[in-house]
Amino acid sequence: MNTTTRILFLGGAAEIGRNMMVIDHDDGIVVVDCGVGFPTEDQPGVDLVLPNIDWLRARRDRVLGIIVTHGHEDHIGALPFLLPDLRCPLYATRLTLGLIAGKLAEVGYLEQAKLHEIKPGADQIFELGPFLIEPFRVTHSIPDCVGFAISTPSGLIVHTGDFKIDATPIDNQHFDLDALQRYGDQGVRLLISDCTHIEAAGHTQSERVLAESYDEIFDAASGRIVIATFASLIARIQQVIETAGRHNRRVAILGRSMVKNAEIALELGYLSDPNRVLIDAKDAQSVEPGRIVYIVTGSQGEPMSVLSRIANGDHKEIKVGEGDTVIVAATPIPGNETAVYKIIDSLFRQGADVLYSARARVHVSGHGSRDEISKVIELTRPQHVMPFHGEQRMLALYADLALEHGMGSDRFTRVEVGDIVEVTPDSVQIVEHISATPVYVDGGSVGEIGEVVLRDRQVLADDGIVLAVVAVDRETGAIVSGPELVTRGFVHAGESAELLESAKQRIVDVLGNYTGDHHSEDGQYLSRQLRNAAQQYLQKETGRRPMVLPMVMEV
Repeated sequence: MNTTTRILFLGGAAEIGRNMMVIDHDDGIVVVDCGVGFPTEDQPGVDLVLPNIDWLRARRDRVLGIIVTHGHEDHIGALPFLLPDLRCPLYATRLTLGLIAGKLAEVGYLEQAKLHEIKPGADQIFELGPFLIEPFRVTHSIPDCVGFAISTPSGLIVHTGDFKIDATPIDNQHFDLDALQRYGDQGVRLLISDCTHIEAAGHTQSERVLAESYDEIFDAASGRIVIATFASLIARIQQVIETAGRHNRRVAILGRSMVKNAEIALELGYLSDPNRVLIDAKDAQSVEPGRIVYIVTGSQGEPMSVLSRIANGDHKEIKVGEGDTVIVAATPIPGNETAVYKIIDSLFRQGADVLYSARARVHVSGHGSRDEISKVIELTRPQHVMPFHGEQRMLALYADLALEHGMGSDRFTRVEVGDIVEVTPDSVQIVEHISATPVYVDGGSVGEIGEVVLRDRQVLADDGIVLAVVAVDRETGAIVSGPELVTRGFVHAGESAELLESAKQRIVDVLGNYTGDHHSEDGQYLSRQLRNAAQQYLQKETGRRPMVLPMVMEV
């Protein structure tokens, strides 16, 4: 019997977001999660970042199913794009399944999808090919989260999913620590652990600690309250609904994704409105400012989100000013800090009082701190560990923690997207690396732009563009007109006439070496000379490197 299992991360390793892990054995493949990543500042124009599933497509007939840990976007957001391609069954808990179904309905794939509800517990084990899979309850910042204990021919693999050990969860569903103890007794070959919040010492606070903070904020607020959070952070929405009920305020939810998620959670019983404070957004304007709370999208500075439009002053329903309070109830994902603080600055400029993590306790992480991660290691007593859902510094700190638990470097593996890890009863090692470059969603296009296009966009954003135009004789190749330089985003032509005239002269000097012979040998010769001459001179004079587009017209 073959006892080698292969593990591949197509996202979520050495990065935060875009979670997708593959477990491969002779008889089949199981995928854990299928999430999106969010664009950073150096990815202009990109809306979403997807895992690259080329490797899976080539093995589509062996994919037995996708198992999902929970309903956050970075774990389910890629399903509408990728599930129709993989055409495999999907397994998730009730709330997660509801959120997924809503997404699949939007793209017209719900009828074809094969969705299966799972429940946590030792009596809920299900089989997919060579794998026995036991979901176990974990606590996070959304209800109905699970990790997976996966029995493989190589031994037991425990995948924690995103977690913190919350002693007082909003939904009263506690982390099943007994299950971890049981796995440790059984023998864990490999622990794959969330490490996002390992930089923080101690324990992450419970969602319930926010109740006191929100009560104080609601007491002090005289005008509108606007709370921005993740669209799928159901626990936070519940906290706001309960706080609003205590303070005689109505609640309106804005943002298409958040409205949809709240409707699904209400329908399935994971979100409750005991004081009937929820109202439709169109009715909120008739409520006096001191009696309304808006829960909105945009906590990560997304350009088209509700909070961004409020900050820009172009939201048709909400304007903020003196007396209004805005709460940014999230910590910026790495790469989003600048966008978030621009929004905060704009809201302050409009007169609103803005509360965020640096000023008040308005957010707690959904991820466990160092002591909680340590607790998971203690309970499972793994032979080998492999962290995920963390950037390089977090993976390094997890390695230090493993060392404190007596695990040498031979019992720790740090992986990146594209690494293939072989797990046997005797060893865990990286044996191969595949290309798994991200797939970008840009408007209605998926995968039509790549790294080259993004680099071009970055150059345009940083240094602008220069169009260099010359006219040549079609027969002889001799220059008969030009060069002319047209700039956009580089310099103002009127204010930099001397620079542009000097650049033209330099181009003329360089092109003076051009002969008709080159014209016949290589029709692109003049274009290359034109581009290089302009680029080199402008960079020398300004220290900037605009994109130069040569245009050679034959006359």
